Amino acid sequence: MGSFQSFFALIPLELPSLRIPDNTQLVLSAAACLAAVRVIFWACSPNSKSGLPLPPSPPTWRLQGHLLPLHKPFLTIAGWIDEYGPLITLRLKFERVVIIGRYKAAVEIMENQGKFLADRPPMIAAGEMLSGGMSVGFAPFGDRFRRMRRALHSHLQPKAAEAYQPLQTSHAKNVVLGVLDNPHNFRHHVVTYAATIILKVTYGKNTPTSATDSEVIEALQMMKRFIEVLRPGVYLVDSIPWLKHLPWYGRDLKLGFEMRKKFNLGQLNRVREQMQSDVDIGPSFMKDMLENSQSHGLTETEVAFLGGAFLGAGLDTTSISMCAVLMVAACFPEEQAKVQVELDVVIGRHRAPTFADQGSLPRLQAFISEALRWRPVASAGASHRTTKEVIWENYCIPAGTTVIGNHWSISRDPDVYPEPYAFKPQRWIDDKGGLRDDLKFFVYGFGRRVCPGQHLANRSVFIITLLILWAYKVTLDPTKPLENMGFMAGSMPNVLPCTLEFEKRIPETELRNMMQHYPEVV
Repeated sequence: MGSFQSFFALIPLELPSLRIPDNTQLVLSAAACLAAVRVIFWACSPNSKSGLPLPPSPPTWRLQGHLLPLHKPFLTIAGWIDEYGPLITLRLKFERVVIIGRYKAAVEIMENQGKFLADRPPMIAAGEMLSGGMSVGFAPFGDRFRRMRRALHSHLQPKAAEAYQPLQTSHAKNVVLGVLDNPHNFRHHVVTYAATIILKVTYGKNTPTSATDSEVIEALQMMKRFIEVLRPGVYLVDSIPWLKHLPWYGRDLKLGFEMRKKFNLGQLNRVREQMQSDVDIGPSFMKDMLENSQSHGLTETEVAFLGGAFLGAGLDTTSISMCAVLMVAACFPEEQAKVQVELDVVIGRHRAPTFADQGSLPRLQAFISEALRWRPVASAGASHRTTKEVIWENYCIPAGTTVIGNHWSISRDPDVYPEPYAFKPQRWIDDKGGLRDDLKFFVYGFGRRVCPGQHLANRSVFIITLLILWAYKVTLDPTKPLENMGFMAGSMPNVLPCTLEFEKRIPETELRNMMQHYPEVV
């Protein structure tokens, strides 16, 4: 059978740099033995109660299972999907994972049978140790999850999100003015906008916000840390859960939880103090949670972490999406020009556009949809877990299986998106020149786990893209590198994948004047 030490050497281990007890070798050897047993059990276990097989699995002889590169793993998965079919089964460490890589399968499994995939697989490192079991994103499906989602939906459902449009309009103009004053720091302007909106909606913050504020930087860092911890294989505890009970294991994760708890409770307490003062801070998600805590059925710590999830996900995802769409505009100047022709016809250059113009701009909306299909900002998708057997065509996905809808592969389905690797906004336009109602892309996830902030995020991406493409022609700096897949990792990259340049389409004096008279909301 070989030594356990040799087996264990195959598995990346991230023990903290601290003194390990003398019996560590015995503990790790036992873990390795258990791991080997689990691999054998995985290989020999029956497919399903129905007798139908699992989706096909690419061959691998590695004890750790299928090898996914750290850099652009979605390309490896896409190759397997092309070769083996719309569903494939992977073994990642000791777990069986089904990947969905085609549109029809995603709709029929993740959407139509979504009630059986609303659960999350256990995520010990990220869900239990780093977030203390308080994160709505990792919460198992059940009553507590439903209470948290209901609380979020009270502020994020379409009608509620529509009420934030004046706020988004008011601050979108600052991005246009920011580009005028400092065209080389577009990420700063976008993050400042996203932070201003999400801090106001979540916590009622009225004071000026900047991308360089400590709370914004901390929120972005926490989201980036989550993405890192979620990467398969980073923490052995996700495969061997009892490691979490060892006092010396995962101290960095436990410290991370304490930092998150301090941050989230600090934001909650700031809102409470303002409510107790004579200052009218206006409506916000956290104010509503505090005023109606009993009706929501959540503890104070759960409410604090719910606000933190609201802030972190909304800030990071919205910023990346806006940057990605404008990068794509620079990559395809001929398609950008078609959008600007539409803007000139519908709006002209003597007034600034608003949300009221949205229904008259199908080409702009098609451009945004195609940009987020061509370069999906969460390319890998998120993990779901089946709560009962799911049958699709001649395959069975057993209960308790992790299922992931891979956004990159789904967006490359040639049966739904002909010439899938080409950038073609026209595919979203019907024969009458309007937006098609029979085509979609799952930017925000699937079923009962779809991102509740999608309506707010969509409006932010729309108004920023509208104003920037109306005011500027966006181009790439040809002297700087371009990595057009750089916004697809799920969090804002440390190094921007491109450098954008902005050529004014409206004389600066006129543009400043129109922005100064643009609708203002405090």
